[in-house]
Amino acid sequence: MTDLASPAPGLKDLASASFRVGCLGFGGPAGQIALMHRIFVEEKGWISEAEYLHALNYCMLLPGPEAQQLATYAGWRLNGLAGGVIAGLLFVVPGALIVFGLTWLYAAWGTLPLVAALFYGVKAAVIGFIAEALVKVGRRALKGPQDVALAAAAFLALFLLQLPFPLVIGLAAALGFARSFAQARPLSASPPVPSEKASGAKALRAAACWGALWFAPLITAALLLGPDHVLTRVGVFFSKLAVLTFGGAYTVLAYLQQQAVEAEGWLTAPQMIDGLGLAETTPGPLVLVNQFVGFMAGWQADGGGLWLAAAAALMASWCTFAPSFVWIFAGAPFSEGLRRSRMAAGMLQAVTAAVFGIIAKVAVVFGMAVLFRGGISTSLPWGGTLALPDPARPDLLAIAIAAGAAIALIRYKANIVLVVLACALAGLLSLWV
Repeated sequence: MTDLASPAPGLKDLASASFRVGCLGFGGPAGQIALMHRIFVEEKGWISEAEYLHALNYCMLLPGPEAQQLATYAGWRLNGLAGGVIAGLLFVVPGALIVFGLTWLYAAWGTLPLVAALFYGVKAAVIGFIAEALVKVGRRALKGPQDVALAAAAFLALFLLQLPFPLVIGLAAALGFARSFAQARPLSASPPVPSEKASGAKALRAAACWGALWFAPLITAALLLGPDHVLTRVGVFFSKLAVLTFGGAYTVLAYLQQQAVEAEGWLTAPQMIDGLGLAETTPGPLVLVNQFVGFMAGWQADGGGLWLAAAAALMASWCTFAPSFVWIFAGAPFSEGLRRSRMAAGMLQAVTAAVFGIIAKVAVVFGMAVLFRGGISTSLPWGGTLALPDPARPDLLAIAIAAGAAIALIRYKANIVLVVLACALAGLLSLWV
């Protein structure tokens, strides 16, 4: 299928390499993309540099977890449908199993003073992770005054005007679409990558097949349990999330905070920060925080418990990752033309700039929840209320831990797992402060 320096691997070899990625994929999308490059391109020689960059460019245009989509794309290029399924699943499954176990322990024993103190430190560490994400995204996204203005507008639209997250993303994409016609934006000059012949009929069959698999659990839950059951609502919510979130896990958090915390009340903002801390500490994609949210929704629902929590966690994970198979198997054969589209490039740049403002909003909301011991509310002229931190009640220990985590990550490029462990141990000081 590909023109490679080394022969394409068999399914067994691909599964072994993919399982290795799934077990060692710490550090979020950037770390996982670098790990796959080292294994698939440098060590194995299965994929050329140009092909890998082409696949990455395509996956960056898609909603959802780009690192998992890249793994699926790589497996598809190497071994067709079976390779894509194997690589995509093994990228997720190891981390998902670990996060499930840790979430169960958290739900059952998270209120114990010792465990609560450890998560106190983890929550502060998450603020450092978000600060690092702001720095990384800012370097990539803010190319000029227009991008800075768009990022600021996205922040104000979410935080001050409290507009729905999908509307903000849609407006940014529309602006990028319009801007692409007014600017001569040079596109990638990388050499063409061999691509399977695109076929509209094949794409429709793939979309129909994988779309049916995606929606099967959701439809089953709706028919058996009703549209208002927590399992159905979890499936609907995470299916919407899968098609509306561009820009990685921290962008997902903005929508999670709006809907799962504020609208549905499945968990609190501090609990969601704990979930992100678990996802940061374990291998696999950061959007495994979705599984944590699904588990907590089932655990805390009326009549909930372990079995409902497990079903809701599985529903959340399936509706998060199954759409990636639709985008890859139906759309990858057309990806070369999409990558060279000025319209797509303009929309991606605008959405990427808006993502900076979205992450900044997440940083402010989570920072208020973690770094201050109380808040105040003020009414907005256009309706609604705005939550602000109480400046008289800062949590100095949490601020110190968060600042230390941010410095370690941004200045010294410290190992994420070590940072989380150090912050968790520092959180034990809260037992005596």
